[in-house]
Amino acid sequence: MFKRRRSFFKKLGIFLAILGPGIITGSVDNDAGGITTYSVAGAVYGYNLIWTLIPSFIVLVVIQEMNARMGIVTGKGLADLIRENAGVKVTFFIFIGLLIADIGNTTTEFAGIAGSMEVFGVSKYVSVPIVGVLIWVLVVKGTYKIAERIFLLFSISLLMYVVSAIMGKPHWDEIGHAVIHPEMEFNSQSLAMVIGIIGTTIAPWMQFYMQSSVIEKGLKMKNYKYSLIDILVGCVATVVVAFFIMVACGSTLHVNGVQINEAKDAAMALKPLAGAFASQLFAFGLFIAAIFSATILPLATAFYVCEAFGFEAGIDKKWDEAKEFYILYTGILIVGALIILLPNAPLIFISLWSQVINGLLLPVVLICMILLVNNKKIMGKYVNKPFNNIIGWSAIAILIVLSAALLLMPFFK
Repeated sequence: MFKRRRSFFKKLGIFLAILGPGIITGSVDNDAGGITTYSVAGAVYGYNLIWTLIPSFIVLVVIQEMNARMGIVTGKGLADLIRENAGVKVTFFIFIGLLIADIGNTTTEFAGIAGSMEVFGVSKYVSVPIVGVLIWVLVVKGTYKIAERIFLLFSISLLMYVVSAIMGKPHWDEIGHAVIHPEMEFNSQSLAMVIGIIGTTIAPWMQFYMQSSVIEKGLKMKNYKYSLIDILVGCVATVVVAFFIMVACGSTLHVNGVQINEAKDAAMALKPLAGAFASQLFAFGLFIAAIFSATILPLATAFYVCEAFGFEAGIDKKWDEAKEFYILYTGILIVGALIILLPNAPLIFISLWSQVINGLLLPVVLICMILLVNNKKIMGKYVNKPFNNIIGWSAIAILIVLSAALLLMPFFK
């Protein structure tokens, strides 16, 4: 009995030590752009697009597992492996697209900070600069361990969307029907929304951050099963939060015909429909998610761009040891914050289309990933099993078809 108990606590201790990359990567997925996308989906389509979260969850688990396994086996980041195997020219064009998308994503995070604080009466000219400086100090002056603990705390805070949704008094029978019997209008608006949901649930930058964080944590194959639990918990948290955001907006805004353009509008509109507390919870969740992602997104971008072109990267390194990494990180933060501070910045356009761009770029990143993870020279005996390949290639095919339909549909009107 004593031996079993000791074994249990030993395993729990190992898991808690390994805990982080999967949960953080999954939770960051519910960023300001994601919350905006899920809110608009719920407000416009009610419960009708909730079914998209089920295939998204399956693909997310499979892809994150590939990421972790590839990082543990090779000890190299995804960007590094793409450069080594695809060449500098191909790498350059892929990463220019990703960099542009991530600047848009970072801008969206600052839009979330500004919008959520405006619900509480704080001007964006106060909130954005203060939060921007605090984020910069955390990353540049902090360590990976300190940052990871703060990120895990932020991850737990996102569960407040569950409370906000329940206060909206959802119709569970209608939700069940929408999941079991999915419906979707086939037009450019609904296609863009579906691609946006997939693009924010399985964002391209996540794959690079996940692999980099596994390496930064120094995980080995003996830790693999614990890392897999971490990934599963993170993916479940991602989809649960997304589900309850769509439920909250579908139960209140959609049934009352309230149109919104961003997550801040959803928080404001919830007040007369579900009460001030539900509105404040929604706004505070947006604030936490936006800070969380405004820290991680530029960090992930700086990581993979530096990896791709052979520069030193890592928040445990000093400024002089990884100058390019810190300059790029600082530059992305500054650009994102400045765009938000412009008086008439097209925030709605940036928020929604940055997620659509994610969805369009995702197949390119996934193709690179699956080719690498099936390469025996790189992975040895840890190459993909048939199930992983079926899910991965099916997701790529579906995304390519949806993206092509979205791009070609205007020509057939």
